Amino acid sequence: MKKILANDGISQSGVTALEAAGYEVITTKVAQEQLENYINENQINGLLVRSATTVRKDLIDACPSLKLIGRGGVGMDNIDVDYARDKGLHVINTPAASSASVAELVFAHLFTGVRYLYDSNRNMPLDGDTKFKDLKKNYAKGAELRGKTLGIIGFGRIGQAVAKIAIGCGMNVLAHDKYTESASLQLDFFDGRSMDFEIKTISMDEVLQNSDFITLHVPAQKDYVIGKAEMGQMKEGAALINAARGGVIDEVALIDALDNGKLSFAGLDTFEEEPKPAIKVLMNPKVSLTPHIGAATQEAQDRIGTELADQIVSLLG
Repeated sequence: MKKILANDGISQSGVTALEAAGYEVITTKVAQEQLENYINENQINGLLVRSATTVRKDLIDACPSLKLIGRGGVGMDNIDVDYARDKGLHVINTPAASSASVAELVFAHLFTGVRYLYDSNRNMPLDGDTKFKDLKKNYAKGAELRGKTLGIIGFGRIGQAVAKIAIGCGMNVLAHDKYTESASLQLDFFDGRSMDFEIKTISMDEVLQNSDFITLHVPAQKDYVIGKAEMGQMKEGAALINAARGGVIDEVALIDALDNGKLSFAGLDTFEEEPKPAIKVLMNPKVSLTPHIGAATQEAQDRIGTELADQIVSLLG
């Protein structure tokens, strides 16, 4: 019987599908430093991870029983993908499964920002019973998203899912992507009707200069995508959302821009330093915070589990 270790967990739908195909699925959480021994002692054939577990060259070399590495999600920066494939291993991920969940989280941060929920949820428990009228006045200058411009940097599956929600909210959408010139979006409605929208991508400078809000949907990379210079191009009072990868925004420059009023708020789901984000970021009163939960919905995890199972059975038999 082939053995699959889902070290960062897998949905019950994925377990059920794999077991039905004759696999043994192990969901024990093995510490990173003990992973090599565990895989070898138990002759694990497939290792499934999310963002917590890393799969580097030394682990790949040390575990000859491994035939497949799977990432439950989009980014695979925690796996030495090319090396694993060169060694004959299958490396798979689930790029489409979590798009809707991440897109909805982006809008959770946007709605939170324009109505000051990031601040009111901190202050209402402390002062709501004694300073209600003061707080009401503090948060009385909110804004609507309708009619505003959302700039999307990175226009792949998730960026396009964000664009669909934006269009539904009545927003103007600007998009930039190094590899995509245009995208056709189909919006499906509750009654079976649908509408198509064609979005042509533009330069990053145009997106930065003309957007009320910027959201990033790019992979991890060495350099900042949004640093001090890019923030300088943004509109006064614009806002920035990052539910992509930590390290694509210069957090020092971000805090400066928030403190000096250049940016009105930020929504962060990912951070330069995980799992210990900078205290200045966590404590800034203009930042809406979530702990890297973009794909953490039941629906997304069910899709991820089923999609991984289908690929595993297809590749390993």
